[in-house]
Amino acid sequence: MNLPLTLTMAAAAGLINIWLAIRIGQVRTSQKVSVGDGGNEFVIRRMRAQANFVEFTPFVLILIAGLEASGFAATWMWVVGVIYMIGRLAHGLGMDGGAFKLGRMIGTLTTLLTLLGLSGYAVYVASVLPVA
Repeated sequence: MNLPLTLTMAAAAGLINIWLAIRIGQVRTSQKVSVGDGGNEFVIRRMRAQANFVEFTPFVLILIAGLEASGFAATWMWVVGVIYMIGRLAHGLGMDGGAFKLGRMIGTLTTLLTLLGLSGYAVYVASVLPVA
């Protein structure tokens, strides 16, 4: 079984997770915090950006994989996956505050709407699949 959509989105998620980890390392170095968050707000913000990504992305990937495996993946799901990943980039940048603080809200809304939409579609697909 081939799951090109899932594979592509998982690869994008892996790259975004690496990017978020690198950003934590950069701020740890600049703020001289080697373990934990050191009570440093900037370190905490970067750590939360990655943690939030890790909290939501597995559910999105599982839903995409399940829908794709069931044969109900549609072209629009590629668009949703790309928008989700862009939203996660915006969230990561927005967590820094400053000029791009709107990115946090954009990322949050994108994440919640993606999860809601895919979950709803999965419930529908589950209801029309034949029972084994």
